[in-house]
Amino acid sequence: MTAAGGRWLVTGGAGYIGAHTVRALRARGDAVVVLDDLSTGLAERVDDDVPLVRASTLDEDTVAAALADHDLDGVMHFAARKSVPESVARPLWYWRENVEGLRSVLAACDRAGVGRFVYSSSAAVYGATAGGAVGEDDPCEPVNPYGTTKLAGEWLLADVHRATGLRYVALRYFNVAGARDARLADRGQANLVPIALDAVARGSAPTVFGTDYDTPDGSCVRDFVHVDDLADAHVAATALLDAPCAETLNVGVGRGFSVLEVMATVARIADTPVEPVLAARRPGDPASVVADVSRIAERLGWRARHDLDDIVASAWEARRARLSPSAPAS
Repeated sequence: MTAAGGRWLVTGGAGYIGAHTVRALRARGDAVVVLDDLSTGLAERVDDDVPLVRASTLDEDTVAAALADHDLDGVMHFAARKSVPESVARPLWYWRENVEGLRSVLAACDRAGVGRFVYSSSAAVYGATAGGAVGEDDPCEPVNPYGTTKLAGEWLLADVHRATGLRYVALRYFNVAGARDARLADRGQANLVPIALDAVARGSAPTVFGTDYDTPDGSCVRDFVHVDDLADAHVAATALLDAPCAETLNVGVGRGFSVLEVMATVARIADTPVEPVLAARRPGDPASVVADVSRIAERLGWRARHDLDDIVASAWEARRARLSPSAPAS
């Protein structure tokens, strides 16, 4: 639906990205039900007037009941595990949570007659890119189990589309950061920006893993997109589901920043010197991953509105507000 009126089940809607997208959908006037097991999500991110079903995506019966009981017509699927090092250490768990969890949700959709789906994929599907911006038609050769599970999810969606006509959009996120407000801020320890900000706030040195990559300063290069821009991309993507659709789109800015450049931005925004600890490479980290965003601009008219300064500043202010005893409730 191109305008307000959609009725969405948002799995992982109490999580960082999911909660931002719930707010964007509701601002458009869509109805939303959140399904989250709260293993990493926070109930406080869900407004009191939004139904919250506390359940795992692996519980197919509960997912199907939520779709039917609330008369929903689409799913936005965020619920997944997303730490690259954790996926390297626990691949079987990642396959269960990310692939079997998706299969369970798709089976519930089939039972409930729900045929519209937006999937949270990842730039990790590309693996070690050859340099330059990577496009949706470039080879997918993930270098860690997290990326492999996300790519397997895309394959599963394509198979279900061919079999049932499921309409879907898979959004390949690049590095997501920033915050709309303190309540929705990223509190995890899987993303560079909050890790660096937490280290600076504690007066400790953040760690940079790998300074010998074939990049301008030796550290990894990534494309950073503001979470608000990402949420807007999800809302825009729903327009494609008005017609038969099996679409895969990158969501990024189209420019890369190195880890050391991000550290310098954190130091400037926080007005605190940052001397990172330089450590060896982590297994599974590609040198450079930057988005070609021409397709999403063409298909949705979407472009990121925020730059790296906006991203870091919003995350810093949200962190300060959340931890300040005098901060107003969000």
